[in-house]
Amino acid sequence: MNKMMLRTVPALLLLAFAGGASAAAFQLWEQNASGLGNAYAGSAAVADNASTIFFNPAGMTQLPGLHLSAGVAGVGPSYKFQNSGSTGTGGNGGDAGGWAAVPNAYFSAQLAPNWFVGFGISAPFGLATEYDDSNWIGRYQSLKSEVKTVNYNPSLGYRVNDKVSLGLGINYQTIDAELTSALPDARSYSRLKGDDAAWGWNAGALFTLSPAMRVGVSYRSTMDYTLEGNASTALSSTPIRADVKLPDTFILSVWQQVSDRWEAMGDLSYTRWNSLKSLNVYSRNSGALVSTENFNYDNAWRFAWGAAYKATDALKVKFGIAYDRTPVSDSDRSARVPDNDRVWFSLGGQWNAGAAGKFDLGYTYLYVKDPNINQTSRVGTTLRGTYDDSAHILGLQYSAGF
Repeated sequence: MNKMMLRTVPALLLLAFAGGASAAAFQLWEQNASGLGNAYAGSAAVADNASTIFFNPAGMTQLPGLHLSAGVAGVGPSYKFQNSGSTGTGGNGGDAGGWAAVPNAYFSAQLAPNWFVGFGISAPFGLATEYDDSNWIGRYQSLKSEVKTVNYNPSLGYRVNDKVSLGLGINYQTIDAELTSALPDARSYSRLKGDDAAWGWNAGALFTLSPAMRVGVSYRSTMDYTLEGNASTALSSTPIRADVKLPDTFILSVWQQVSDRWEAMGDLSYTRWNSLKSLNVYSRNSGALVSTENFNYDNAWRFAWGAAYKATDALKVKFGIAYDRTPVSDSDRSARVPDNDRVWFSLGGQWNAGAAGKFDLGYTYLYVKDPNINQTSRVGTTLRGTYDDSAHILGLQYSAGF
């Protein structure tokens, strides 16, 4: 019974924490809605609600008493393929994107004048692409690709003095992945499905240079998984395993109170996607290689700038822009993740209801550079053409302090 509960509870959470990729590759920045309106500029330095636990646990030292924050982001990517010289036959596969929910929840508490604890639940990575037509021309490359994660993040913050605060978190992260593609037999398919859990950590520091300026730095570690599951076709099933190393991320942020009405913030992040070069799937029975999915990802930068204007004592208006560089090269682009460089255009607002808490609403449009693809499947067909990519993100969040 205990083993069943340990598997059932994460599985139920995974149903909610499924998300289409919005940041480069299949990383998810949507860990709150309060930062969405600023394109997540200043993510490790703003520290105005409990969601700082994810971006920089040192930020809890800016939150006296008890604080909670909960929200959800709706992520709606669109991936539409246009054929240009592919081999084989079939249609364009429709829109491989679709809307998915990415919820989050955080809680922080001040234990002593300089000590703070917190806990967060989030989804740092997520992917969902599924082509409408099983007879589409790229069916041997991909039919469905889904990656879901849930991250549990107990954290500790310590205020060294008025200028420096430190934070540390432990991460227990579950993953569930499914990859399907067609086989030459029109009635058959290949499905790889596996799951695992891994431990990692995150840490940060917050520097209060003046009452009107903060600088934050934070780091989230890699997550090393050994997925176990099954590789199946319509006729057989094989127990499999696959090692996956999801990347670590470094963030440098700044927040400044420019005037009584204006705030400005900036962000520079670096994600080391070169930890994911390929997905090699092995039989757990014989140790033989069953299949390989090549990624050959490179490391990627993200730059963001944002501002907020206090229109009234209750209403704050936010906006931001970001450039998100893909880790995917033109020569290695896959139908599973038809990714490219993107620009975030973000707007948002915050309503301060006083003792009742704060409500944040944010919206982002992702302009994605049209990616070209030239991918050969394991059965020898080549998918050649261009994608028309874009995404909409809508987030809502409630935060309160006691």
